Amino acid sequence: MTDVTEQYEAYPYPARDPAEEKTRLITGSPSHPLEIDHFLFAGQRDWSQPFRVLVAGGGTGDALIQLAQVLTSAGKKYEITYLDLSKSSRKIAETRAKTRGLTGISFHTGSLLDAAQYGPFDYIDCCGVLHHLPDPQLGFDALGAALADGGGIGLMVYAPYGRAGVYPLQEAFGTLLTGSPRDRLRRAKAILARLPEGHPFKRNPHLGDHQDSDAGFYDLLLHSQDRPYTIRQLVETLAKAGLEIVGSPQAHLYDPAPLLGDPGLLVGLDDLTRMELAEKLRGTIKTHVVYAAHNAAGRVARPSPHAIPHLKGVTGSKLADVIMKKGILPVTLGGEKTELPVSAAAGQMLRHVTGRADLAAIARAAGMDPVAFASIWNPVSADLTRFGLMYYSTLLKP
Repeated sequence: MTDVTEQYEAYPYPARDPAEEKTRLITGSPSHPLEIDHFLFAGQRDWSQPFRVLVAGGGTGDALIQLAQVLTSAGKKYEITYLDLSKSSRKIAETRAKTRGLTGISFHTGSLLDAAQYGPFDYIDCCGVLHHLPDPQLGFDALGAALADGGGIGLMVYAPYGRAGVYPLQEAFGTLLTGSPRDRLRRAKAILARLPEGHPFKRNPHLGDHQDSDAGFYDLLLHSQDRPYTIRQLVETLAKAGLEIVGSPQAHLYDPAPLLGDPGLLVGLDDLTRMELAEKLRGTIKTHVVYAAHNAAGRVARPSPHAIPHLKGVTGSKLADVIMKKGILPVTLGGEKTELPVSAAAGQMLRHVTGRADLAAIARAAGMDPVAFASIWNPVSADLTRFGLMYYSTLLKP
């Protein structure tokens, strides 16, 4: 048994209690079907067709349960393959699915390096796994090879700057500590408690997994294989697998302009260099959450008469009320606060967003012709999608 396999058998991650499936659904990025449609299928996927999915390195099942439950609730057909090396993690994922009565899922214990033998897939989820492989490039290559034509991937890998203090401790604990996972965990906790308060890890306010559970502590500070990626390194690694980034629900994090004050400083810089600068200037990005495909052209949804907008985490009427009252839309993500200016006219348009009405119908409800509507709607749409607050999808289309 490898160190990594032993870890996840002892401490399945993330720690989940299947009984909680009766009271809450954990959602997030990537792999919410609305996001998948928006970033990979131009917001126009034909959901009457079965959706073939691989959850690669599925762990205790967060992405699996989110995908299966949302698609089930929407009445859509799907076939999901769960794949993970940890039998303990698989058991938790299976129990969570059973608790919800979810079907259409096949569970397999194995390596994502063998993904192609289960495929091809319309979509692959792979979160928090590739950076733990002995040779991550082989993992990227394997997932790329398992995609069906026109398919895409949603992935999360660790980023270095927001995890300041983690890697020196991982190396130190790796040198010092031996024995069973439980012994290593006990000793690491004792050492961490003795470290000076000025240690970069203790001064990093963006890290909290070690406080949430033993599994979180072990995964963060005792992992034997953990390779973070800068955004440039991620783009280069994807390219070697024949893949390219399509978009990110965290797009606002990769825009350096708000941090500079002088847009002239960015003149002549390509998009990747701008993203790289934003990552360095912010210093807070812990993970890169992106969607990728073999061909990025035409993948991301754009406003059009038949596009159906969805709001994340808020209803259109409530969002409109906030805008009408304050004249702005306050946004707080990852502890960062931003105020987006939104006109009263745009606020009234947002009141009609239901996840079922397309933009043509919303324009009619607003009593506006398509050209005038687009001139007000499109800038607001760009801001909301940049912050991961709006997506376009036909998921709920009658």
